[in-house]
Amino acid sequence: MRTNRSLLALALIAVLSFPGKSFAEDKSTSTEELAKAAQNPVADMISLPFQFNTNPGYGPYSETQEVINIQPVIPISLSPDWNLITRTIVPVISQPQLYPDSNRIFGLGDTTVSAFLSPAHSGKFIWGVGPAVLLPTATDDDLGSGKWGAGPSAVGLIMDGPWVYGALVNNIWSIAGDSSRKDVNQMTLQPFVNYNFKDGWYASSSPLVTANWMAENDNRWTLPIGGAFGRVFRLGKQPINAQVGAYYNVIAPDDVGPQWQIRAQLQFLFPKK
Repeated sequence: MRTNRSLLALALIAVLSFPGKSFAEDKSTSTEELAKAAQNPVADMISLPFQFNTNPGYGPYSETQEVINIQPVIPISLSPDWNLITRTIVPVISQPQLYPDSNRIFGLGDTTVSAFLSPAHSGKFIWGVGPAVLLPTATDDDLGSGKWGAGPSAVGLIMDGPWVYGALVNNIWSIAGDSSRKDVNQMTLQPFVNYNFKDGWYASSSPLVTANWMAENDNRWTLPIGGAFGRVFRLGKQPINAQVGAYYNVIAPDDVGPQWQIRAQLQFLFPKK
């Protein structure tokens, strides 16, 4: 998917050289406040991230998989004391050849929807809990599980000066769907740590650790290490969080998991006035 690679390059250019006005010039919202809100999974702020992932060495033929995750975040105020933060992940996938007689496939993967109940007013420690739901929206059998699924999800984080760190975790079990397909029992753990500099710049690490409990022990875990850097800036009047990073899988399933992941993200932010 050449378009994906071009967008990765454009995102890198935006992060490195975009001369737009920083939020330090906007007295209504400081750079630090907006950057930290963008790094908080349960912030009371609408956002629309587009995450571009290039995964070299994927599958039995070690080809490149491309994934664009569309990830809208919508907070809902339930009361003066509680918010419900909905986070949806819709993957658009370019899947390389997996079998001798197969071809590259392009389409939608399965959608994951999480809803976090979170206090509207938190102290230093911020948290949210709720359900995660798996929807079988894949347009091809090789792009999804064919199963409906559900399970618990939780997030906790601390904001300490320039630091924002915490973790997001869920585990999803299949509950219905195509009986001829394998059951789903998978954990996703995303620890994250961010250090915020001046003028909207920051350094970040947010590896996506997964455990497929249905697989054999040797093929159960995917464990990446790596990091990213990014910047909050304006494109006209629109605040944007741009980020570029790379992760190496020190552990990955045999003949399936990629060796590397190159990740870029453009996140459109809609803070409250």
